[in-house]
Order: sequence, then C-alpha cells, then structure tokens
Amino acid sequence: MIARFPVYVVIACVAAVSILVSRPDAEAGKADSKVGGKVLSGVQTGNPEIKAISQISFGPGGLLLVGDRGRAAVLAIQTGDKGPVQRLKAPVKNVAARAAEAMGAKPGSVGIVDMTVNPESGRIYLAVLRTQGKQYAILTVDAAGKFSHLDLDNASYVRVSLPAAEQEQISNITDVEFAGDRVLAAGQSNGAFRSKIFSIPVPLTHGSSAEIFSAETYHVSHRRWETRAPISSFVPYEEDGKNFIVGSFACTPIAKFPLDDVQSGAKIMGTSVVELGSGNRPLDMFTYRKDGKTWLVTNTNRFHHEKRPIGPSPFWGVRVDMEYMKSAEVNEKAARRNATKRSGPEGMDVVEVLFGVTQVAKLNDDEMIVIRENGKAFDLEVAQLP
Repeated sequence: MIARFPVYVVIACVAAVSILVSRPDAEAGKADSKVGGKVLSGVQTGNPEIKAISQISFGPGGLLLVGDRGRAAVLAIQTGDKGPVQRLKAPVKNVAARAAEAMGAKPGSVGIVDMTVNPESGRIYLAVLRTQGKQYAILTVDAAGKFSHLDLDNASYVRVSLPAAEQEQISNITDVEFAGDRVLAAGQSNGAFRSKIFSIPVPLTHGSSAEIFSAETYHVSHRRWETRAPISSFVPYEEDGKNFIVGSFACTPIAKFPLDDVQSGAKIMGTSVVELGSGNRPLDMFTYRKDGKTWLVTNTNRFHHEKRPIGPSPFWGVRVDMEYMKSAEVNEKAARRNATKRSGPEGMDVVEVLFGVTQVAKLNDDEMIVIRENGKAFDLEVAQLP
C-alpha cells in the first residue's frame, strides 16, 4: 500500500503560513561554512531514534534530510552515498510488496510514506511504515532493484528542533528541502496559524532552534485573503538576488514568500502568482531546465476527479514556466490554468506522463523517479521529463 498522506493532514481549500527562521550569529555561520565547506556542526553518532517520518529529501554530498514529525524536528544524516550515478535499470513491480518483503512483513502491512532519489548516485530512498507496531524505516533501492535497509544504528547526524508557539504543537512536517545556505521545512501546528515554514542556516547545528513569524496568502479561487491550511509542497527560489519559497496549496494556488530581512514577529504576505484550479491537493514539487527555460513541476491528487476529471486518474501533474514567478499580474489577477484544455495559457501544460503518479522525485534535468498506479498495485520506475 502507499501511505502517502498521514492522518494528521487536514484537507482544506484555504491557504496560510507561519514562518520560523533560525538566526544564530551570522558571522560565525559564515566562518564555519568556509572551513571545508561543512554543512553540519556538532555531529552525533548513534541511532537518532526517529519517531515518525513524514518527508525525506537530499542535500549535497549524500546528505539525507528527514522530517520527523514525531519529534517535531529535521534530521540531517550523512549517508556516505556519493555515486557514481547508476539509475534504476528496470521498473520495480508492486513496490509496496517488495518493501514489505525487505521489512520481513506480510504484503499489505507496509506503506510507503515518502520517496526521494540521491541525484549524485541514482539510489532511491523510501521512507516506509510497518503498521504493526508503527515501525518506521528507510529503505534504499539500487540500480538492479535490490532493496536494503539504511543502517541507522551507527548514523552520523544532527537534529534541529522545529518549535511551535506557546501552548501549540507541531503535528506534521509537509516538506523539507536543502536551499544552499539554509534548509527549509514546511509544517503544520494546532494553533490559529496552522501552517509553518522553518528556515535553518547552514551549517546545521545539532540542538539548534528557531524563531516564529506569521503570514497569509491570497487564495485565487476563493477571491480572498486566508490564514489557514499548510503549504503542501515547495521549492526554494531566487529572484534578482533575493530568496523566496514557492509553495503550493490545496485548491491550488502557487504563491511565493520572501525569506530575506524577515524580522521576528513580522507578518509575511504571500503573493499568489499562478492558479491551477480548485479540487486538487499538490503532492511533490521540483524545478528543471529544458530548452533554455526553467520549469516548475508539481503532481497532485484531484479530489474532484469523479465530478470533473482532468484525465484517467485522480493523480495528475502540470508544469509551469518559472517566468510566471516574476509576473506583475498577481493575486486576483494571477494567471489561471485553462481548465478546459490540456495546455494553456502559454507556459502551463498538463504532463501526460504524470497521470497515475502518486510520488515523484527529480533525478536530473531529463529524468524523474516515479511511483505509478498499476491496477491495484504501484510500480517504481524512471520516467522522462517533457
């Protein structure tokens, strides 16, 4: 089975975020970064005792980022997986059953929570959950389709806490990404501003924490500013030397939020730049270069599929020209995907190869790793980017 959505996620066609930015001494951070270019500080050795994995992704040099919603923390694990690149040679049929076999469990008793790929090696990583005992693990899949356990008993890691406001708790981590000089994570709390973004400077320091900021987003379909619902997925984005996060929400605005010169306690107003249409929940997001352009790709789960299908499956995907991020036509004037066609306006296209895809991760600018519906099962395979 594919356990893509933890029960803690609330589906809502509304949009808001709170931003948490960690800001230790800036000059010390610059000095540490220059010494061998290290990205971790205060590295621990042993088992990090992960409680509940929600997201995984890769940074440079085989650095695996893990969102541990059980501890409200981000883990950075040195895997030592640095290549050379050897991509998956053939599709892995019924990947959940293969994962269960690797866990020594019965078919149907292990779910795949998240999937990523190390672009430096081509090795695929699966965060899995064995329902009996709620046992989490990280499995790897090599080019031959062989499953192995990532050894966490003697891991080299750092853990950074994702704090909430007083009398609040972080209930989920919806995405985590390496962004050059920082690591970003999106999450959800039980407070009035439920959605949060965390920013952790490099080097990631074991035991460090963060400060909190609030934000709201214009929801194009609803034609109003809203202050609830989490970012489902995001990518780091730089424009004219300034840093942003570009995030997608249910129902489905794509908005950007500034990250530079944010003062503690400030309210951040997100700018909606694209509207993909109501009735969708974004799953994954990444960018790639093709023919001189940068494209944003997101795959979604259409919960209005039975009423207004876009294709043969409720799982579908779209690519958007990143030039839209610079548009002066925003919020109520934001560009809208043509809901009656497979493409349009110019620079927005439905990606046919993403029909039936529940999870996707970029391998390079030509290929992506996907988990695709195949009857009642799901297959792991390589797919071409358009």
